[in-house]
Amino acid sequence: MSLTIYDISEKAGVSIATVSRVLNGSSKVKESTRQKIMDIIDEYGYTPNSSARAMGLKSMQTIGILCADSSDIFLAKAVYYLEQNLQASGYEAILCCTGYNLDARKNYVNLILSKKVDGLILVGSNFIGEAEQENQYIIDSSSKVPVMVLNASYHHDNVYSILCDDMNSMYRATTEMYEAGIHDILYIYNSLSYSGRKKLDGFRMAMQSQKVPNYEDLILRVPDEMTNLENVADFISDFANKGHKFNGVIAADDQLGIAAVKYAQKNNLKIPNDLSVIGYNNSILTDCCTPELTSIDNQLETQTRCLVKTLIGVLSGQEMPQKTVFSGTLVKRRTTSF
Repeated sequence: MSLTIYDISEKAGVSIATVSRVLNGSSKVKESTRQKIMDIIDEYGYTPNSSARAMGLKSMQTIGILCADSSDIFLAKAVYYLEQNLQASGYEAILCCTGYNLDARKNYVNLILSKKVDGLILVGSNFIGEAEQENQYIIDSSSKVPVMVLNASYHHDNVYSILCDDMNSMYRATTEMYEAGIHDILYIYNSLSYSGRKKLDGFRMAMQSQKVPNYEDLILRVPDEMTNLENVADFISDFANKGHKFNGVIAADDQLGIAAVKYAQKNNLKIPNDLSVIGYNNSILTDCCTPELTSIDNQLETQTRCLVKTLIGVLSGQEMPQKTVFSGTLVKRRTTSF
């Protein structure tokens, strides 16, 4: 019988990472757990060795990737980077697009785990719910394989988070716009995912630190179902026509930033003289926009490279940081003059 690390982890009731640590002689495993794993190995006639390969144990060399929507520019780019880094490390990937429904998400996680993957990557902050019970499926999965979370943070054993500091990045961008003399700033967003909440918090913190009165009046949530940029531009126009005055817009993503540019063009506002605009993600859309869009770069490529490096380290039995945070940077283009 050819035993896999997955088989050992299932029989011992521990994660693959724990099995790897035992096989690599790590002292970070309880003695009772180590003995349980070694007993299972002995039961199947293998002699303990520091190398899993020497013991006849095999990795599936496959990682499960889940994202909500592969048509989303940010998520699609993240999946691309992840697959490239995984292949370079000798791993293949299984991709499932879950949508945003929690039950569907759980079903897809169970489907991928049934393929006996070595690890699980959750791409996007929408996988982390505000209510703790919404995250139980992550806890359950982490008892079987390492779970990697991209662009969000969740603390639990065998769960590893790699993300951009969205709150501080948004705080700094908002502060820079305000200190450039643009004091009436509209903030537009369409999601309250983990990342979405952090960005909104960053904007609020900046406005509070500048002691801006009634800044909440210039926070506008775009309806989830409104995905056409022309419609979003009209939505902003309707908001302005109700008496809301602003000479700056900060958007939670680049698509909404482009919608703000379209709003300006429809209303004969000059950019950046009459209206300055900042987007978020620094996606390919920033160069497709006319004028080119200033945007906050959340270091996506660096995040994905770090995630795969962390995952490979965990699977090799190494002690890896459970949370790695990168700082975003403001990439200035023609929608701002500061």
